[in-house]
Amino acid sequence: MLQKNLLTLLLCLSFVFTHAQKSAAPVLKEGKPEKAGMSPERLQRLDRVVQEYVDKGQIPGAVTMIVRNGTIVHYKSTGFSDVEQASPLRRDDIFRIASQTKAITSVGVMLLFEEGRLLLDDPISKYIPAFKNPQVLDEFKAEDTTYTTVPAKQEITIRQLLTHTSGISYASIGSKNAVAIYAKNNVPSGIGTPHNKLSDAMQALGKLPLVHQPGERFTYGLNTDVLGYLIEVVSGQPLDQFFRTRIFEPLGMHDTFFYLPTDKQNRLVPLYTENQDRKLQLTTARGGLTPDFPKENGTYFSGGAGLSSTVYDYAIFLQTLLNGGEYNGKRILSPATVKLMTTNQIGELNQGISKFGLGFSVATDRTAARLPVSEGTFEWGGIFGTTYWADPKEGIVALIYTQKYPNSYNDLSDKFKVMVYQAITRSNR
Repeated sequence: MLQKNLLTLLLCLSFVFTHAQKSAAPVLKEGKPEKAGMSPERLQRLDRVVQEYVDKGQIPGAVTMIVRNGTIVHYKSTGFSDVEQASPLRRDDIFRIASQTKAITSVGVMLLFEEGRLLLDDPISKYIPAFKNPQVLDEFKAEDTTYTTVPAKQEITIRQLLTHTSGISYASIGSKNAVAIYAKNNVPSGIGTPHNKLSDAMQALGKLPLVHQPGERFTYGLNTDVLGYLIEVVSGQPLDQFFRTRIFEPLGMHDTFFYLPTDKQNRLVPLYTENQDRKLQLTTARGGLTPDFPKENGTYFSGGAGLSSTVYDYAIFLQTLLNGGEYNGKRILSPATVKLMTTNQIGELNQGISKFGLGFSVATDRTAARLPVSEGTFEWGGIFGTTYWADPKEGIVALIYTQKYPNSYNDLSDKFKVMVYQAITRSNR
């Protein structure tokens, strides 16, 4: 009887230990591609393609990473950080990720949602009164930037901010009328503007007209900057501190910052642009914007565009979502919330040929017919040349980072998708 009970106890302990090992998502580590169902020989095609772009002077360099089923199967730097100095690009170099900040801010909002501190269909004016009784642009006079408005038919909701359907446009890259109105009222894009405060800019934005009725269509805009300020209001913390304590430290994202500590600044990759002959050229400060803004002692925490990070750090963030909100034994979201974020939230509206969730573009059957991603893949990128996607069906996290804007050769991101999927030898579908 004693032996039987002992055997039963050992079997139970074995089950518990095995279950715990499976349920606790481990840290990302490099492993053999073939064990993750990918061909190392076919992955070399990716190396060749990226090297060609570097050799032709189309990009200064790139860091690429592919994670399959929780294992890093490809992690490589190609080309240069500084072309003029022939400084090789390193895998742990830090990049300005611009609009990749949006997904992190969106997760921050959902943390507060899970705590019962807000609901997605709450009006934003409940928390930021400056957005009460919004107006919609009617007529605009370009010669003196005056305009008339009509009342909005409804208040802007948090869900509409998360899905870019609020009617808020963008400074610098938005509609012509919106750019003029925002500039006149000192509302920045959040890109390369380290000074002043997010609260002041968002209070000003709340009084400005929308470019269309809330919920009427998808318009990429400063919505996520508003959400960043929402996080500050609801949590009582500056956005950088909230990110640090609630997301970065729990997940082990040690190289993601709005403004880099002194000991990390030498890892920031120079930002390139193109001259009139489409040749590489270092970007210089202009119009009050400096490419070295991550090295500033900044006070403006743009929830839509302000962060800098590494490929590895952002892969941790994406893998957390593929894991249903948990990484290395730390859970920041529930699986139900992650599913909500990566589900179509814009109904019959469209974002190109894709749909949009809560912070991400979501691939449709049309998206999956164009390139070999799975339906339900969620993705976005940053204006300075960073791109990512996560494919729940194939268990893929993939990222390609360069630092160049504008870039006439940005078809590399689509080629990267092709190179990833052609290397799969064992599908999860």
